[in-house]
Amino acid sequence: MLALFDLDNTLIDRSAGLEHWTRGFVSSRSLPREAEAVICDRFRTRAHPEDFVGLAVALGLSDDPGDLWHEYVDGIARSVRCFAGAREGLEALRSAGWTIGIATNGAGDIQRAKLAATGLALLFDGICVSGDVGARKPERRLFEAAAAECGASLSAGGWMVGDNPETDMDGARAAGLRTLWVANGREWADGLLKPDAMVPGIAEAIEVLQAATI
Repeated sequence: MLALFDLDNTLIDRSAGLEHWTRGFVSSRSLPREAEAVICDRFRTRAHPEDFVGLAVALGLSDDPGDLWHEYVDGIARSVRCFAGAREGLEALRSAGWTIGIATNGAGDIQRAKLAATGLALLFDGICVSGDVGARKPERRLFEAAAAECGASLSAGGWMVGDNPETDMDGARAAGLRTLWVANGREWADGLLKPDAMVPGIAEAIEVLQAATI
């Protein structure tokens, strides 16, 4: 059985990691506290190398934007942490015979750095990052590539576990996968087509998969 997982704010707490790195970065540059809000607002949902050109201008930094990006990649990788139960749950799924993969949007270097730093990379049969394949969730091609990285096919069915109603849930549903939404303290928005299952966090998501039959 195939289960694909989103990375940011599904398996790892990207939001907390971003805030932690931002505080250290602002302090290291002796920037005003207001700079923390500027950085977090810009990178709340995503960050790419080209974004650091504008950040350098906004903060009045003389650093090369490419150097800032590499500093960000290294710093975020050190700052993010897995949600409770993520590693243990993934190990349990593998032991139970599941094929598990990562299907994540983002630049390849930073997503893989986070997977390596948290030790998650070794737990997956395949890792698919949008920046490496030229397609982003909710595009079907990203889900196809993720399944292929795991040696599987969407035609055999499977699950997608994620926190984003559009990119994770809608995209996976259109690709023929069952959908499992991780709320992380949020409510499902009225008017949206509900996923197959909704859970508070990743530990509960693993429990749903362990009890599931496709």
